[in-house]
Amino acid sequence: MSTPGLLGVLGGMGPLATIDFLHKVLDATPARSDQDHIPVISASIPQIPDRSTAFRGEGESPLPAMIECGKRLVDAGVGMIVVPCNTAHLWYEPLRTALGIPMLHLVDAALEDAVALIGNQGQVGLLATDGTIASGLYMNRRPPDGASIQWLLPTAREMLDWVMPGIMAVKGGDETRGRELLSLAAAALGRRGAQAIILGCTEIPVVIEGSNAPVPVIDPTTALARRCVAWAQAQRAAPADPPAQRRA
Repeated sequence: MSTPGLLGVLGGMGPLATIDFLHKVLDATPARSDQDHIPVISASIPQIPDRSTAFRGEGESPLPAMIECGKRLVDAGVGMIVVPCNTAHLWYEPLRTALGIPMLHLVDAALEDAVALIGNQGQVGLLATDGTIASGLYMNRRPPDGASIQWLLPTAREMLDWVMPGIMAVKGGDETRGRELLSLAAAALGRRGAQAIILGCTEIPVVIEGSNAPVPVIDPTTALARRCVAWAQAQRAAPADPPAQRRA
C-alpha cells in the first residue's frame, strides 16, 4: 500500500544524531493525534564507515554502504530520503544518482536559515568535523538568492583541542565533556565576531543550543526537519491520482 509523504531517514551516522533528528521531526509537526504525524522509515546503520576518515583517505568509502542502506528505504516505498549527517553529504550527489529518488540537502537548509537570520554578508561561525571543514562542504555551497556569507572557522589548535575531542565525546556518550569542549570552541568564534554559529556536525546540537551559546545558533538538523515536515504535509494534502480507467 502506498503511503503519501513517507519519509526515509538514512541514519546511524551516528545513532544519537539520528534519534535527535527524529525528535526534531516530531517537534516540527503540528499534530493533535498520532495520525497527524508524518510517516517515517528510519534505517540506523552505525556500521557505515567513518566519513571523516574516508575523506582523509585513511579509511573505506562510506558510499557503497550508504547506497545499500538507501536502497532498502527505496524498496520500502519512501518518497524522499534525508541523511542527518553533515560529513556524509560529501557523497550526496553520487548517492542521489544511485538511489534515483528525491533528497533534501542538509547544508542548503542551514544556509537558508543563516541568511534569513543575519542577512547578506553576515559573519557566520562554523563548528564541524575536520572533514566537513577541510572539504569546503559549507563554504563552497551557494547560499540562496545570491546572498554571501563571511565564514569564521576554528583555528587548527581549537579543532585539535576542543572541536574533534568534543564531537568524539558526544559520540562516546560523554555529553558533559562534549558540552564543555564544544562550548569553548563556540565562545572563541563569538569573540572573533561571529553573529551566528552553524552547528555543522549532527552531534553538536545534542549539547550546544541557544541557551548555552554566545550568539544565536543554527541547527542544520532542525532546519532539515522543518523542511521534511513541509514536504510530507504537501504530499499528504495532494489529491490522489485518479484510478486508471478499465478497458472495455
